[in-house]
Amino acid sequence: QASQEELKAAYRRLCMLYHPDKHRDPELKTQAERLFNLVHQAYEVLSDPQTRAIYDIYGRRGLEMEGWEVVERKRTPAEIREEFERLQREREERRLQQRTNPKGTISVGIDATDLFDRYEEEYEDVPGSSFPQIEINKMHISQSIEAPLTATDTAILSGNLSTQNGNGGGSINLALRRVTSAKGWGELEFGAGDLQGPLFGLKIFRNLTPRCFITTNCALQFSSRGIRPGLTTVLARNLDKNTMGYLQWRWGIQSAMNTSIVRDTKTSHFTVALQLGIPHSFMMVSYQHKFQDEDQTRVKGSVKAGFFGTIVEYGAERKISRHSILGATVSVGVPQGVSLKIKLNRASQTYFFPVHLTDQLLPSAVFYATVGPLVVYFAMHRLVIRPYLRAQKERELEKQRESTASDILQKKQEAEAAVRLMQESVRRIIEAEEARMGLIVVNAWYGKFVNDNSRKNEKVKVIDVTVPLQCLVKDSKLILTEASKAGLPGFYDPCVGEEKSLKVLYQFRGVLHQVMAADNEALRIPKQ
Repeated sequence: QASQEELKAAYRRLCMLYHPDKHRDPELKTQAERLFNLVHQAYEVLSDPQTRAIYDIYGRRGLEMEGWEVVERKRTPAEIREEFERLQREREERRLQQRTNPKGTISVGIDATDLFDRYEEEYEDVPGSSFPQIEINKMHISQSIEAPLTATDTAILSGNLSTQNGNGGGSINLALRRVTSAKGWGELEFGAGDLQGPLFGLKIFRNLTPRCFITTNCALQFSSRGIRPGLTTVLARNLDKNTMGYLQWRWGIQSAMNTSIVRDTKTSHFTVALQLGIPHSFMMVSYQHKFQDEDQTRVKGSVKAGFFGTIVEYGAERKISRHSILGATVSVGVPQGVSLKIKLNRASQTYFFPVHLTDQLLPSAVFYATVGPLVVYFAMHRLVIRPYLRAQKERELEKQRESTASDILQKKQEAEAAVRLMQESVRRIIEAEEARMGLIVVNAWYGKFVNDNSRKNEKVKVIDVTVPLQCLVKDSKLILTEASKAGLPGFYDPCVGEEKSLKVLYQFRGVLHQVMAADNEALRIPKQ
């Protein structure tokens, strides 16, 4: 975003600093020539609007292309950007054709009621009765993939298999979705299964206003009992920036009317719902608190009461790796009993393990369902997850360091040469600043600092940048923009791939001050 005037001023300042004629030492003169040529090449590119546009979009590779195959050189910067956006759209369309967006769910139901509900007298004559029996009583597997046909048409293939207590079945569905306009889409669905007959469905989505939309889904299910029609309509509206209101009407095998309000903010998620229907009518309130930490920790609780009884649920979920989220929920209900539900989301796959502990309300079951997962999680996190993530990060950093080693070495040599060339200019700047009681950089370091006790075993990796920073002082001011400081004259990256900061100890009007700034953070000293 720099203006031509700012570019000229920076170019003149660096030319004065690196001009070969200003250095008598042969080695310094050679280093000055190389840096002077780099500065001149950069200014040639950035002072020409056309080459600057090419460089901004394509980088150095765009400038080095013979004949510049991407677009004609005679085009204006605006035309170059338009051409780049067109190429991007074409690339996105090709990527769309290759994307299948697979989604899957695996659910394994576990019956562990023998842990709490067993009666010793029933097991007295049964061999091995001293060990509780834990068994898998149901399983469910579902999978879906998307196949983009055109920019507006998508085919969705999905299937599922279920089994419970030795009986099961499955089905397969094919849906064809077309985006009709920016306001809506339609979907045709065809399905078949071994337990149920053919299924034909139609789903329509439409934005009625910028704040309101409607979804309608009608289906015909064919079976040995005849045709079972079904219709579901949902009307939704934005009540405010963070709140949605929903009205749902469902007619068919299980008819019901449902109204709900959902409020979702950066730190919380709140839902209240009321349903009147056959066979179930209920009222539900749930709240989820989102902690603003790097692990995206969430704590949630809900109460649901209706004709089926009352259920209280509470739980938490946390990010355990870049693509994985682990959650656990305890469900306590009458007459349902106590259950523990464990869920793992890995990218677009979901693994769900509902464990039924007891049919009764036993305090011991509630206690173990609450404490057990916490103990196991913290033990696994400390002994397995954290060491694995640390080792994975180290491997990635090592790979990144190896791939950039030669480039970093060259940058280091250029930075050291630039610092030697700056010495005379810095001496004059310090003399001028001392005379006016201005800004003098006493010490400055750039790189990885370790201030947290939990990271005391990590190695500090910093370089001294006192001279380069003092060289940037003008009229008792030091101004750095929002960009990585590794690109400043006299700087280089001392710790590739790691978090870096700039620490400056400076004197202004005879008083010492200290400031610390993140790598990409803008800095202006002295502070106001």
